[in-house]
Amino acid sequence: MDNVQKKYRYWEWRTLIILMLGYALFYFVRKNFSIAMPALESELGFSKTQLGIFLTLNGVIYGVSRLVNGFLSDRIKNKKGLMALGLLLSAGVNIAIGFIPAVNSFFTVLDGNGKATMGFIYLMGSLWLINGWLQGMGYPPCSSLMAHWIKPSELATKQSIWNASHSLGAGALGFMIAFILGQYTNAAWQWCFWVPAILAIMGSAMIFFGIKNNPSEVGLPSVHEMDSKKAEVKVNTGEKMSEEIEKRVSNRCLKEMVLANPVIWIISIADFFVYIIRFTILDWGSTILVQFKGMDTALAATTIGVMEMVGGIAGMLLAGWITDRFFKGRAHRTSALFTLFATICLLLFWISPKSSVVLSIGLIVLSAFFIYGPQALLGIACTNQATKYGAASANGICGVFAYLAPIVSGVVFGAITQHTGSWNMVFLLSIAMGFVGTAVLAAIWGKPADGYAQVDKIIEEEKAKAAAERK
Repeated sequence: MDNVQKKYRYWEWRTLIILMLGYALFYFVRKNFSIAMPALESELGFSKTQLGIFLTLNGVIYGVSRLVNGFLSDRIKNKKGLMALGLLLSAGVNIAIGFIPAVNSFFTVLDGNGKATMGFIYLMGSLWLINGWLQGMGYPPCSSLMAHWIKPSELATKQSIWNASHSLGAGALGFMIAFILGQYTNAAWQWCFWVPAILAIMGSAMIFFGIKNNPSEVGLPSVHEMDSKKAEVKVNTGEKMSEEIEKRVSNRCLKEMVLANPVIWIISIADFFVYIIRFTILDWGSTILVQFKGMDTALAATTIGVMEMVGGIAGMLLAGWITDRFFKGRAHRTSALFTLFATICLLLFWISPKSSVVLSIGLIVLSAFFIYGPQALLGIACTNQATKYGAASANGICGVFAYLAPIVSGVVFGAITQHTGSWNMVFLLSIAMGFVGTAVLAAIWGKPADGYAQVDKIIEEEKAKAAAERK
């Protein structure tokens, strides 16, 4: 391996690791609300409907933010700056949430019993909406940065490694909150926001100072020139594209590889159903384990941590390896199979005896194991289908569909449980939607792994047009 390859590998892995840690910290200041919900319910008197509304509004705003910041990320040079700023501001919102009770002397947020008033609810809801937007500044820069740093032939495996950041973040957060609430009771709910925020501030500095926006900033050729397995190498290793050609190629790719690409839209629709299962498990998991399976709050939070750290990470890594090893990069195939298995595991969790704690823990961990495969791979599929020219935009569209899921998993499921006093309808709807998502993904089983062959054609056509215009 020559010096260029060594330098490239160093910066590739440095970027990947920092993006993993940085995005894990985004979870620290987003999913802390979900894991702390039982404490908020008992300590502040929130209802399940109110909690569901918080989850829904946050998720919808997050999805819109991912779309807007996705298009932005594909067009700005300082992608790492956008990500670092989002994490820093999100930490600030979390700190503010912890201080809501302190404003009671100016604005009544607590009643005589120390429970939340409507003023508290409106204030927290507003802050959590802002946080939803700021959180949308995390994933788009990550997807764009990885498309610039990771070879297309290795993207499924390596982005699956990065995608472990979801589980690392949520899992470590689960253990942290379990410790806080276990040691200091539900009255310490504010520290479930403050401690993650402090760590997120440090993570923001790590992102900004620790990585580069693209290989050219450290004197390296583009990632596609490094990938000898891709046909695009023969195009890019010759005459370099001018800024004008690059812009024209980028614009055409946005239209043809993203907006007019039916595969992107089918993947996005499937992601909606995948995220319903994911959010049912992740957002309501702690509450379900407490109220449906009879566990105490600390054990439920610990279980969520195990589910994320063991089930989620293992599932994502295995899914990425299977995709590159057996399906030649066709992430949609692995996603279809894993979605089916996740749905079956959720069904078994529902009907399993409540008295068997070990079985309940095992099945919810397996559910996470399988659902995190498509959760990771569908973003990878969008990146490969849209190529580096539209990776963040395609993931932005996919993100809108994914984060429409909280409308169902959040407010609808919360209201159903609140009014029926049972989780059975929630399980029934989640399982039905899991089978629908499997069918949608099966519809694109025969599609190619990526869109780079089409990009080669676009580059050649735009070069030819430019040459003709100069004559």
